[in-house]
Amino acid sequence: MSQAEDHAGSRRDFLYYATAGAGAVATGAAVWPLVNQMNPTADVQAMSSIHVDVSAVEMGTQLTVLYLGKPVFIRRRTPKEIEEGRAVKLSDLIDQNAENPNLPAGSEAIDQNRTMDEAGEWLVMIGVCTHLGCVPIGNNSGDFDGWFCPCHGSHYDTAGRIRKGPAPQNLHIPVTAFTDETTIKLG
Repeated sequence: MSQAEDHAGSRRDFLYYATAGAGAVATGAAVWPLVNQMNPTADVQAMSSIHVDVSAVEMGTQLTVLYLGKPVFIRRRTPKEIEEGRAVKLSDLIDQNAENPNLPAGSEAIDQNRTMDEAGEWLVMIGVCTHLGCVPIGNNSGDFDGWFCPCHGSHYDTAGRIRKGPAPQNLHIPVTAFTDETTIKLG
């Protein structure tokens, strides 16, 4: 093989790789806007998690915040409410699933699996009735001293579990965590 043929082969290889590289960069530049437009907008990302100061929530009271367009009930339960919630047998419940994404799927709806802390003082739930999406009334309402949906008559107990009425599931619990002693992160 002559030196001219060897030189032509390496030049051909260089042109091939340079063209392929330029094509890959051009394709990436054309495709990126299409992929990027599928990402959530800035306002949606800003709402994907919020921090709630619960320092002013006294025992026996409830704070309602808006999260992802839905009301979220943050209740600081009394010892009586905790006792009532823990006294309920699993077999008495319509929905025996905890409906808590903070726990493994299929966790039982015992009171301890519905609250944020071991003592059972903090209960955080999405305040939307699981029947037709109404907002239940709180502050020890209904037949079980929890929440009551007056639209269709669903009664929830002190742990937000459906006990009577047409609702098929317990009030759902959002992804939650304490970031410090007085702040709860939703999402």
